[in-house]
Amino acid sequence: MRRPGACNKVLQASGRGAASSGIVAGDRGEALLEAVAPVGKLGCALLAAQDGYRGPGGAGAELRRRDPSHPAVELGFLEDRLGKDVIHTGCRLGAFAQHEGGVIAHFFDRTGAHIKTAQGDVLVGADGIHSRVREMLFPDEGPPCWNGLMLWRGARDWPAFLTGNSMIVAGGLNAKVVVYPIAEGSSPANRLTNWAVLVKVGDNNAQPPRREDWSRLGKREELMPHVARFSVPHVDARTLISATPEFYEYPCCDRDPLPYWTWGRVTLLGDAAHPMYPVGSNGASQAILDARALADSLAHAEHPRQALLAYEQKRLPMTAEIVRSNRRGGPEGVIDAVEQLAPDGFTDIDKVLSYAQREAIVRGYASKAGFAAPSLAAVRAEGQSPSSPAHA
Repeated sequence: MRRPGACNKVLQASGRGAASSGIVAGDRGEALLEAVAPVGKLGCALLAAQDGYRGPGGAGAELRRRDPSHPAVELGFLEDRLGKDVIHTGCRLGAFAQHEGGVIAHFFDRTGAHIKTAQGDVLVGADGIHSRVREMLFPDEGPPCWNGLMLWRGARDWPAFLTGNSMIVAGGLNAKVVVYPIAEGSSPANRLTNWAVLVKVGDNNAQPPRREDWSRLGKREELMPHVARFSVPHVDARTLISATPEFYEYPCCDRDPLPYWTWGRVTLLGDAAHPMYPVGSNGASQAILDARALADSLAHAEHPRQALLAYEQKRLPMTAEIVRSNRRGGPEGVIDAVEQLAPDGFTDIDKVLSYAQREAIVRGYASKAGFAAPSLAAVRAEGQSPSSPAHA
């Protein structure tokens, strides 16, 4: 996001740091971490970021203390990379205005008092599923869509299982448990282990929980009856979850894909542009791919408007398809397919769904999400000079 001589400002709604349970980068991690790239010819890019994220058990701080290069993003990591003078917390975007030479954005604190006015060549709305920038571009859109699924998530130091770097996904779209390591543990035999439990607790298209409940401490008495349904091989998931001191819950919400993200010198990125269900290790990964595509466009375009439109043209169709695919289960849809064909269990999975059929489901999703090898090569390569799409 930064090159010597370039000016960038990140204005974040919350003064809290961010903690994370870890971004699952898989075999695309190297390419994704290259997404912090130059902004090229721009003088200043304004980035409206979302509220600080409270992760399970403070895992983000633990990760950074052990491995500063880990893709668990927190405020201190960003300050180290971009500089403390770039990040301004406690700022909420209230309004913006465009003119021929740039964008002027006005920021306010939680009480509604004006605290800062900033000017830049472009304004990037990376302010999450409740994006203020998106709301101003699409004022009649309404609230996010909830599919009735609730996610509980936590992390704890725990004995390594299988290879020590393995992920377990057990269950289908209506009920599943996921366990995977996100950092080294307190000893060579341990890992900081993240777990997630996803259960359908409401109807499709039901009213989502209150906005203030979207990142709150979970209640053990609500979670554990669901956990008791699972028997997971290779790791004692029930004991792991029971031993986690605190965890958080989140309703699984998304929004319908937009017809466009860009209006003049203003565009959207990440969850502000394409919030999606947490399927297939996406979400944050797609936001990082957005950032790389945007940085490449800004570095090569002759004009900011041209850069933003080229970025949108590259990323909007792909992410729209991922949003729709995640609603069908994404790569984990292979589990749902087997469950549907053999609801009472099986002894030979190949008689239920062949390896080729299972691989086709997973590989098809990987290609859509940009995780296939040719796509990664394209991400690593230098971007081409973008051409301008039709809409303004």
